[in-house]
Amino acid sequence: MTGVGRVLVIVYAIMALAATGRSFVQIVQRFDEAPLAYTLSAAAAVVYILATLALVFSGSPAWYRIAWIAIGFELAGVLIVGTLSLALPDLFAHPTVWSWFGAGYLMVPLVLPFLGLWWLAAHRTDPAARTAPRDAVVS
Repeated sequence: MTGVGRVLVIVYAIMALAATGRSFVQIVQRFDEAPLAYTLSAAAAVVYILATLALVFSGSPAWYRIAWIAIGFELAGVLIVGTLSLALPDLFAHPTVWSWFGAGYLMVPLVLPFLGLWWLAAHRTDPAARTAPRDAVVS
C-alpha cells in the first residue's frame, strides 16, 4: 500500500487511537452523565480500529468486504449522529466523536469515510488475479 492508501491508514489509526482514548476516559470517569453519547464514542472507536485493520489487509477479499462495511457504517454513523446532534442537541449535550459531524475533530470524521470509500472503489481487488498461478502464461 502506497500513496493515498497509506495516508488513509495513518489517519484511520490516529482516529482509532483518539476515539479509543476519548471513549475510555468518558466511560470510566462519567458514564452515568451521558451513557448514549459515550457508548457511541466507544462504537466509533471500534469502527475506526476495524476500518484501520481492514484497510491494511484489504488485499484479501474478506478484509476488502469488511473495509466496505466498516467505512460504510462509519459514514452512516457520522451522518446520523451528526444530524441528531443538531436536531436534538439535548440528546448530545456531551459530545461524541461523530457529534456535529465530527466538529471536535476538525470535520475529519465527516470527510474520512468519503475518502475511504473512494479509495476502496478505485482499488478493487481482483480475485481472479490472486487465484491464477504465478507462472501461468496468458496468450
